[in-house]
Amino acid sequence: MGGLKKYILLILALGLSKSYAQQTIQLSQYIFNGLAVNPAYAGYKEDWTINLSSRLQWAGVDGAPKTSTLSVDGVTNPDNKTIGLGLLVTNDRLGPENNSSIYANYAFRIRLNADDSQRLCLGVGIGAILYNIDGSLFSTGNVTDPSITAGVQNKLAPDFRVGIYYYSPLFYIGASGLNMVPDAYPDPVSIFVKQVRTYYLTTGFIVPISPELNWKPSVLIKEDFKGPTNINAATYFLISDLVWVGASYSTSVQLWKKNNLQTDLSRTDDITGVAAINITPQCRFGYSYDFGTSKLPGYQTASHEISFTYSFRRAKGRILSPRYF
Repeated sequence: MGGLKKYILLILALGLSKSYAQQTIQLSQYIFNGLAVNPAYAGYKEDWTINLSSRLQWAGVDGAPKTSTLSVDGVTNPDNKTIGLGLLVTNDRLGPENNSSIYANYAFRIRLNADDSQRLCLGVGIGAILYNIDGSLFSTGNVTDPSITAGVQNKLAPDFRVGIYYYSPLFYIGASGLNMVPDAYPDPVSIFVKQVRTYYLTTGFIVPISPELNWKPSVLIKEDFKGPTNINAATYFLISDLVWVGASYSTSVQLWKKNNLQTDLSRTDDITGVAAINITPQCRFGYSYDFGTSKLPGYQTASHEISFTYSFRRAKGRILSPRYF
C-alpha cells in the first residue's frame, strides 16, 4: 500500500472507528490527566503535580498514532488557593504527521463553602500548535503528485481553550472547549488536517462502599459537530486507597441529525481495561489496554497507555479532602 493511501486510511479509520478525526489528543486515562481536556482543572490537586502519559494506539500498525503528554499544575498560594496555574505539552504522531503543542493554563478558583471542600473553577489556556508533515515518508506511486513535496512542511497556529470545573469531595463536573481559534485564512489545497472546535463534558462521582472500597463511575462526552458524538463511560474501584482497577466503554452516537454526516457509517466500540497503583500518597503509576477492531483491512489492533503522576507536598498549607479526580 502506498504511503499516502495508508496515511489517508489511518485518518479515515480514526475518524470512523473513534467517531472523530485525530483533532485533539486521545487518552484512555483521562481521569488521571484532567488538564489535557480542561484548563479549569489547573490547581485541582493544590500541590504542584507533574503528570506524564504515553499512548501507542493500534500497536503493530505501521505509522499508527503515538501520543505523549507532560503537564505540571498547582495553586500559587497554598493559603487561599484562588489561582491555579498549569503547563501542558503534547506531541501527537500519525504516520508522516507530527503535531506538537504547548499551553499555559490559568484557573480562577472560587471558594463555595466555609470548610473549602467545594470550588467552582473558571479556566483559560493559551498556546500554539506546530503541525509538521514529512513528505519524504510518503510513497504516492505518482512522482508528479503536486500535493506532496519531498521536504518537510510546517504550520504554526495559535490556539485558545476555555473551561469550567466544579468539584466537591465526592463529585465533579466540567465543560470545556478546545481549538477555539478558527483558521482565518484556510488553504483549500493544504495537506494539513483542518482543526475544528471540540467540546468536552466530563462528570463523575465517588460512592463509598466500605472503609476499604470506593466506586468511581465517570462519563466523558466529546462533540465537534462534524461527526458522531463520542461517549466514554468508565467505572473504577479504589481498593484501600492503594489500587485502582476498572474498565471503560467507548462508542459513538448520533444525538441529532447532522446533514454533513455519512449515513452508512459503521460503529466500532472499544473496551479498555485500566489498572493503577498509588505507590505512595503522592505517586501513582497507571496502565491501560484498549480492545478494539480497526477499520484497516486485516488488522485486529490494540492500544497501550501508561501514565505517571507525582505531587510535591508543600511545607505549608494542607488539602482538606482526598483528591479522587
